Amino acid sequence: MRFALDALLVDVPAEQVDEARAFYRSRRAGHGPRSPEELKEVRARRSAPRAADPPAVAETIDAAGARVPVRILTPVDGPPQGVYLDIHGGGFYLDSAAHRDERNRALADALRLAVVSVDYRLAPEHPWPAAPDDCEAAALWLVEEAEARFGTSRLAIGGSSAGATLALATVLRLRDRGAADCFTGAALQFGTYDLSARTPAGRRIADEYFIQAYVGHVEDRTDPDISPVYADLRGLPPTLLVIGSADVLLEDNLTMAGRLSAAGNDVEVRIYPESPHGFTGHPTAIAGTALNDVNSWLRDRITQSQPVPRVSGGRRSPVPRGPVRRSSAPPP
Repeated sequence: MRFALDALLVDVPAEQVDEARAFYRSRRAGHGPRSPEELKEVRARRSAPRAADPPAVAETIDAAGARVPVRILTPVDGPPQGVYLDIHGGGFYLDSAAHRDERNRALADALRLAVVSVDYRLAPEHPWPAAPDDCEAAALWLVEEAEARFGTSRLAIGGSSAGATLALATVLRLRDRGAADCFTGAALQFGTYDLSARTPAGRRIADEYFIQAYVGHVEDRTDPDISPVYADLRGLPPTLLVIGSADVLLEDNLTMAGRLSAAGNDVEVRIYPESPHGFTGHPTAIAGTALNDVNSWLRDRITQSQPVPRVSGGRRSPVPRGPVRRSSAPPP
């Protein structure tokens, strides 16, 4: 099959494309920390997160034998219609759930959602599998407690960059536990789906320090819990993939879209012109358009008919506890 990339681009106003082109032409390209010392300096310089209004509630939840800090925001105008599990980005070694408070407050109020953001453990102090363990625990807590806590069991999940990788790893873990049907959708922004340096994008980022920090101790990084592009992708919830046309990870996001579709999933990919990695966090009109598109997609997923719960003896069946063997697929 042959196709032109232009045919896959989201149709946005020409002035937004021109603005993005000018913004990134004048913007100095950055890079991530290249050593533990640089990471320490970057963390020290990181500005304090701005509080949302009303503020998030910090809480520690218990699930799957783990205690995980989360931040919870509920809509100001009535009870939530659903719950969104947000997983922040930051290369697996930077940022926090609190840095997402403003965005998550806007999301909670615009979509009438409860937003639960996971403060997963960061590398290199806590390398893989600490982060996906924490995200899985938060997801399992929602599967068991969302109805009682928020009055709804309509769940969605999402994240950006490393957060998108962890979100996909989380739904794969839940699928292997038989609980993926509890989530109505996964909104994934510019995920890093290969940390093994075998795919085109994987080779481009092979020397990045974040890989060494997160999985430097792992011999086979094609483990689907690390590099989801190698997973058996059957039986996942509807998925939205958002990526910029200038993102270094574009090819792997297209590969992921193709593999999700080939596995029989409902998948949509949206490519935004003149946009690099992380563009939805930048002050451009095209970033606003992309975020509005994500919101609309999530609203559609949340307001669809509620999933039929698994039942056993008149009660919802508990999610299996303990380790679950994860399925993998041949390399793409």
